[in-house]
Amino acid sequence: MAILFTGIKQLLTFAGDKAPRAGSAMRETGLVKNAAVLVEGGVIAAAGPRAAVHRHKLAKKAKVVETGGVCLPGFVDSHTHMVFAEPRLKDFSMRTAGASYAEIKAAGGGIVSSIGAVRKQALKPMAAQLARRAELFLECGTTTAEVKSGYGLSLDSELKMLRAVRAAKKLTRLELVPTLLAAHGVPPEFAGDAQKYLDHITAEILPRAVHEKLAVFADIFCEKGYFTPEQTTAYLKEAARLGLRPKVHSEQLSNYGGTRAGAAAGAVSADHADHVFAEDIAAMRDAGTIAALLPASNYYLGLSKFPPAREIIAEGVPVALATDFNPGTCPCWNMQFVLSAACTHCSMTPEEAICAATVNGAWALGMGERCGAVMPGMQADLAFFAADDYRELCYYFGASQCAMTVKKGRVVHEVK
Repeated sequence: MAILFTGIKQLLTFAGDKAPRAGSAMRETGLVKNAAVLVEGGVIAAAGPRAAVHRHKLAKKAKVVETGGVCLPGFVDSHTHMVFAEPRLKDFSMRTAGASYAEIKAAGGGIVSSIGAVRKQALKPMAAQLARRAELFLECGTTTAEVKSGYGLSLDSELKMLRAVRAAKKLTRLELVPTLLAAHGVPPEFAGDAQKYLDHITAEILPRAVHEKLAVFADIFCEKGYFTPEQTTAYLKEAARLGLRPKVHSEQLSNYGGTRAGAAAGAVSADHADHVFAEDIAAMRDAGTIAALLPASNYYLGLSKFPPAREIIAEGVPVALATDFNPGTCPCWNMQFVLSAACTHCSMTPEEAICAATVNGAWALGMGERCGAVMPGMQADLAFFAADDYRELCYYFGASQCAMTVKKGRVVHEVK
């Protein structure tokens, strides 16, 4: 049966070309006041002014849902580390006492501290835990989220994490997109030999993940003490050769060359980008790489430096926003808070921020052809908010304003 969502005060359609939005196009929201959205078979049949949508032939027999408030495309969170066994509370305590990222790592914290718990955790409870977390995302208006491995750092545990993502897809309506991040750090058994471990990933983990069709993307952490730009380009090119689309963690802690290394390998997105220089931004633009910014992580770490969104947008590079939800540096699943941080700390406008969290987030996952905008033929992924003006989503923070979430035409969260 068709469903007619009507009485919408403001609908942001982001209607336009099916392509990532850059420059001034990021401010074109496709705003329609007094709007409606008609859905059939999990797909948008019509969207726009209420009177026009109500005249659609399917509207006459549709189930009518009076919504009010603001409607957007469901958020597309293109960067999460949603699979982990335990929170890093020791890291948190050390950080609040003044310890640096490097000091926490030296004390056995950081990425490596998550390894033991992940390796011990069985597949079934891991998948169940992931599905429970997925519901938190749906409650905040996120309808699609990328999920990385990267806390196992061994053949068995990395594959287990990706299999948990596959198993969790049967337990939640949140659309999960898996990424192999075996190159997240060097596990203790490799005694700091990054190249030896990378060779192991390339020879053993990567081919198995591809063979079992467990991942869509391959990612790598390019940073001092982790993996070099040269290693990054070579690894991502090999991943691409095997059929995984490249992504890169780059310029998070310093300017190290990871963004250019990722762009050279055709990375779909370069994520973090806190310390990018002009040549890095130019490399992204020339390669068609999206800059995925993660300002909630900067906020949580108490940093004064945030990603230079204005410079990136000015140079014509599409910007996406994501939570970076993870146990160590950003335990936040609410994209509404990311919107606030992007506006207040990255000088993005509300229009740019919402575009980055929807349309460009979808393109950062290679899914922009079917989600991220409210247009006929697109997947019916919608988020409704108890607000009179869409800017309230960026203005208020600290709680979710999401009143209803719709995934493929089905209501998956509703505040009664």
